[in-house]
Amino acid sequence: MTLSTPTRPAARADARWTPVLWGLLFVLAGNMLIDALEVSVALVALPSVGADLGLATAELQWLVSGFAVGFGGLLLFGGRLVAIRGRRPVYLAALLVFAAASLVGALADSMALLVATRFVKGFCAALTAPTGLAIIAATFPEGPARRRALSVYSLFGAGGFSAGLLLSGALTGLGWRWTFAFPAPVALALFAAALRLVPRDLPDEKAPRRYDAAGAATLTGAVMLLPAALTSGARYGWDAPVTVAAFLLAALLAAAFVRIELTAREPLVRLDLLRHGPLLRSALGAGALNGSYLGLLLVATLDLQQRAGHGPWLTGLAFLPAAAPLALTALHSGRLVARFGPPRLIAAGAAAAPLGYLLYSPDGSELSYVTGVLPTMLLLGAAFVLAFTAFHVQATGSVAPADQAAAGGLYQTFVQLGAAVMTALCGSLYPAGQRPVLYLITAVGLLGLAVALHGLGQALVPRRAAHTAARQLPE
Repeated sequence: MTLSTPTRPAARADARWTPVLWGLLFVLAGNMLIDALEVSVALVALPSVGADLGLATAELQWLVSGFAVGFGGLLLFGGRLVAIRGRRPVYLAALLVFAAASLVGALADSMALLVATRFVKGFCAALTAPTGLAIIAATFPEGPARRRALSVYSLFGAGGFSAGLLLSGALTGLGWRWTFAFPAPVALALFAAALRLVPRDLPDEKAPRRYDAAGAATLTGAVMLLPAALTSGARYGWDAPVTVAAFLLAALLAAAFVRIELTAREPLVRLDLLRHGPLLRSALGAGALNGSYLGLLLVATLDLQQRAGHGPWLTGLAFLPAAAPLALTALHSGRLVARFGPPRLIAAGAAAAPLGYLLYSPDGSELSYVTGVLPTMLLLGAAFVLAFTAFHVQATGSVAPADQAAAGGLYQTFVQLGAAVMTALCGSLYPAGQRPVLYLITAVGLLGLAVALHGLGQALVPRRAAHTAARQLPE
């Protein structure tokens, strides 16, 4: 995309910000906030939705994974759509569709319609989240102004999950439909402000002209069918025809996507980026951390409300030690990465997560929050404080500047795919007992730790070699 052609002057690094610029920033940050809280609001409301609509746990997980599938499966296509159509029209349209999907979801009486609205909202987030960053980059010049804008934007994004826990806890007590309805008026208010504040822009003349709909369809289909196959396996058996067919079709669509992207003149993503070690390790590690984290919160939601008898409000409060630390430290995370480097922080965060899973209250014991849940939440909070920003910096900062946007899209796709697959698996396995789910979550966390330790070793080898060479130099 080219830089926008603003209808208003952009901020200068040496000038005071105008109310218009502050207004634009808070519109973008406000939208990032509601995008970020979409997962947490659904988590806390799951038992209430299931009780009202008569849904099994394996079906309820689609409220979380459906959003992740829409976000991750269409993120790359969303970037192409913005490049061709322009930032402003796509951003405004996504806000309107998001508001409409929120209202439809709040009124839905069937699981299929409710999950469809979650998928649509995930796609809207795939359009607005990266486009918000692009608008900031186009409107605020490089330097103090842009750094300040990005800090505010990141703070709202990091705080969104915590805000969603509190809002969902409060609104679910009134009725779970309020949880899905409340983003609608917020999105409409942001749309009204965005009409006046988001600058006009022209599509990039050098950007690809093809949408690559075939690539988008095959990727989204594969991402959607994989959780469906996992759910079917737990419900009907892993050798059931419908389960085998779902796995086969998901594999075929994934293979078709790879072939399309390798042969397309203007592919959605350059698959050769996966050969870049730091990017691949970041994508796998972040996917493992995000997936295992949401899987554990899914288990804890059901445990706290069904085993311990906690209400939605107490459940939301119980999760704050895992979510709030990231929001509280968001403005300082960049300094932490600069001081210690991404590999060390990622390894430390990846070690904290599985340790927390191992400390979680086992099935069959009396669920005590202080001894069986709180230590896990604190360690998960530490894991995200340490690794969240470091993952992103390592993924995008280790490639050439021209490849950073593509690397960021590929990285986020893996993060959302981890969420979709793990919530599907955990929701499907939970009815069989808590232990198998915790074993799975811990195994995925340990896999992320193994990837992180490999990356740490790769980072330390050149330093050891340089140190050895320096010692061998003649005095």
